[in-house]
Amino acid sequence: MRWLFQPFVQVFGSPATRMKVISFALVGVGNTAVDFGVFILTYKLFGLPIVAANVVAWLVAVSGSYVMNTFVTFHVETGRVLRAKHYISFVASGVLGMVATTTALVVLSLYIHVMAAKLISILVGFAVNFTMSNLVVFRAPKPRT
Repeated sequence: MRWLFQPFVQVFGSPATRMKVISFALVGVGNTAVDFGVFILTYKLFGLPIVAANVVAWLVAVSGSYVMNTFVTFHVETGRVLRAKHYISFVASGVLGMVATTTALVVLSLYIHVMAAKLISILVGFAVNFTMSNLVVFRAPKPRT
């Protein structure tokens, strides 16, 4: 069973990666507030269906997340430069997180209050989004030989 967790220990074991996780989490706190606020606005005030409200909230939050992570969390890899290519790949990889959060939200909302389900689904999205950002979107370029 140890072999199953070894890749995660190697990736998250380095001090640089731990700092990225902390930074990603702090950026995520702000983005969570945006996500939750836009979700409440679109779901409660505008009466959008739960999935539509979640997608709108996600689109707003993921755009802010890209900017903050480019300038803060992954500044070494990006040089603090916003690039359309990175944004597109960030959004594309974020779709996996959005699908995970939406699935968790819909399933959990069958059993618990929708706002509690939303909060739990955000945690699911955090795990998926950091993994994709660190290993796919903002990975350090390979050294030229």
